Amino acid sequence: MRRSNFALRLQPSLLEELRKAAELEGVALNQLINVAVAEKVSALRTEEYFLERGRRADRTETLRILKRAGKGNPPMEGDELPPKWQKKPARKVANGRGSASKRGHKKRSAAR
Repeated sequence: MRRSNFALRLQPSLLEELRKAAELEGVALNQLINVAVAEKVSALRTEEYFLERGRRADRTETLRILKRAGKGNPPMEGDELPPKWQKKPARKVANGRGSASKRGHKKRSAAR
């Protein structure tokens, strides 16, 4: 592996935080910086990959496949959503209608 040097200018406060992080991780400062840069490059490449895949997607085919999902394959025990993910019942309002703010209407002033 070919190595190269690069003069990196960091704010003193950031450098101090990096030194603390490296010490906590038990690695050299240089290694911590290398790993951090590698993670960032990986994230950027992953983003580019998914954007490219999205551009090549066939929406009609995707929807056709999703329509088939679960057909002939009933849910098994343990497939349930956790209780905290369950939808909460809608809040009832005295007049039987939903909240005015939910419909995008302004509430009337009490002074009227």
